[in-house]
Amino acid sequence: MSVARAAHQKLGDQVPFSPEIPEDHDFLSQAIELSRHALEDEGKTPFGALVVIDGEVVATGTSSVVELRDPTAHAEVMALRAAGGKLGSHLMEGAVMYSSSEPCPMCLVACYWARVSRLVYAATSHDVGVNGFEDLQYYRELSLPNAERGLLEETPVGGESREIAAAALGSWADKLPFPVEPKL
Repeated sequence: MSVARAAHQKLGDQVPFSPEIPEDHDFLSQAIELSRHALEDEGKTPFGALVVIDGEVVATGTSSVVELRDPTAHAEVMALRAAGGKLGSHLMEGAVMYSSSEPCPMCLVACYWARVSRLVYAATSHDVGVNGFEDLQYYRELSLPNAERGLLEETPVGGESREIAAAALGSWADKLPFPVEPKL
């Protein structure tokens, strides 16, 4: 038995799940199949994702990080990019993201930015981590205050640079047709 399988058995079924709906298994099976087929393509990792709206697959994605030499080309991001192009919008309220694995922090936040309404996944971050991917490490790192993070050096710059950058944000907000609601 592989180390990954042994660790998964040790974890057991301790992961809490939200109620499933009947079509979850069909769409999730499609995402898993995408991840399995990705292994047949040179340089792809086993991740697949679908964006579904009103019971229809709008877009699919597989991890294309190595192929495109793009660290953001994860399956969920690729599916969101394709869906945005097809829908003509970056907002996907009412959409369901089906993913072969629990999304990494970047992909989860991409779902938030797109306003995806629901996320359904199969393998957990634990399963992903056991197989050598850093997702859990990144989730832990992001939970720390900026000054305590250690994976890269963060340098916030104040003074005139901050004022100019903040003014550009303010100019954008002033042009909106509605008042900005601070998200603090």
